[in-house]
Amino acid sequence: MRDRRLEIDAISKRYGDVVALREMTFEVRAGELFGFVGSNGAGKTTTMRIALGVLSSDSGEVRWDGEKITLETRRHIGYMPEERGLYPKMKVIDQLVYLARLHGMSTKAAMQSATDWTERLGVAARRDDEVQKLSLGNQQRVQLAAALVHNPSILVLDEPFSGLDPVAVDVMSQVLREKADEGVPVVFSSHQLELVERLCDRVGIVRAGHMVESGTVDELRAGGAVRLIVHAPKAQPGWADALAGVTVRSHDGEKTELELETGVDDQTVLRAALETGPVHEFAHRLPTLAELFRSVVTVDTQEAA
Repeated sequence: MRDRRLEIDAISKRYGDVVALREMTFEVRAGELFGFVGSNGAGKTTTMRIALGVLSSDSGEVRWDGEKITLETRRHIGYMPEERGLYPKMKVIDQLVYLARLHGMSTKAAMQSATDWTERLGVAARRDDEVQKLSLGNQQRVQLAAALVHNPSILVLDEPFSGLDPVAVDVMSQVLREKADEGVPVVFSSHQLELVERLCDRVGIVRAGHMVESGTVDELRAGGAVRLIVHAPKAQPGWADALAGVTVRSHDGEKTELELETGVDDQTVLRAALETGPVHEFAHRLPTLAELFRSVVTVDTQEAA
């Protein structure tokens, strides 16, 4: 049986002296939502454009279903670019039907699908309007409809939640989850890390054109630095400053948040806290995805310096 997954295998891309991608490698499994995160210029959009065939790689390979992606395969990919790729003076319904026909659908099937998606995404009342007359949020909804209208086997979305209000974010989140539940591999980039953390099955963190971390949110969080919440009501600010391998992240009234380097015994921290008086809480806290991302960006900045 073939392995139905989208594979990005050691993709590299250089523009003169600028290295855009360095052996970028990851996979998106059938029925999976994969969050693709990184700072601006990290290589996310370049990776997506290579997967779509818009750009060619210097080395490496993109595969679907175990086979190298071809022009025919690309007809079954739904792509949503970060920069809107719609014709501004074309009516919404005409545009969606046209794009569906380009992907091989009959006129009747294309019209039905376009009608269904405009209703689902809340822009049915604007079907006969030119795209340029829509709000930015509604243009984003139409752009998603354009990615979905031909019933794609793979979804590749570049910043799909940009510019959407909370209601539209909920609608789009539900649509992406449903497509994944149908067995479609979905990969999307986003700077809204709380949303990525809530929505995605797995996440990849990109730095300087290379995948540096990949896994489920729980796996990534568990691999981050150990953090402790210490509630010691009589402790004064600075009580943990002298502890080796311990960084004070915050001190808010009676609670202190600490970060421990690898190998530091948390019982040493507990003893120091008890010396200040009673301890009402002493708990480990896993870092959020946003905190993990910031640590990656910090490393990137230090390396650049």
